[in-house]
Formats: sequence, structure tokens, C-alpha cells
Amino acid sequence: MTLLNENEIAGKLKGLKDWNFSGNQIGKEFKLKDFKAALDFVNGIGKTAEDMNHHPDILLHSWNKVKITVSTHSEGGVTARDFQLAEKIESLINA
Repeated sequence: MTLLNENEIAGKLKGLKDWNFSGNQIGKEFKLKDFKAALDFVNGIGKTAEDMNHHPDILLHSWNKVKITVSTHSEGGVTARDFQLAEKIESLINA
């Protein structure tokens, strides 16, 4: 897996609403309807991540907010695989 440079990352972020790049990772905070919706979302992310064998950092806080950060730890930064996972996470929220 090849690390993406900042220009490549910026270009790919244009296709993901409200995702950002910071500290060698991409991330987004989602606000859900309630705690159950947030927990269901986290569980969906967990299944998706397991299927890809690519695991994000997940923080469930304030009863309805979920913060996701994604990087390819083995590469020390952001790769195309991180964007593949981000797109799948977005599809869960829009399902």
C-alpha cells in the first residue's frame, strides 16, 4: 500500500462530505439522532472494518456523536484503503 501525498489526499477529500485530514489521518465526527442510533452506527462500522480487515479509531461520546479517524498504521499515514473505508462508512450513515 502506498502513502498518498497531501495533494492526493486533498483531492480525495473533495468526494467525502465533512471529512478532514489532520495528523496523518482522515476523520469525521457524525451526529446521530440518539444513543441507540449512534451505537448501531458504531456496530455497522465494526462489521465493515472487520470485513475489510482495516480498523478505524472510533469514539462514541456525548450520547449521540461518533468520531472516526482512519489511517493505515502499518504505512504511517493515509492510503487509498483509508478512503475506501471512509466511503463505506458514509454509505452506512446514508442507508
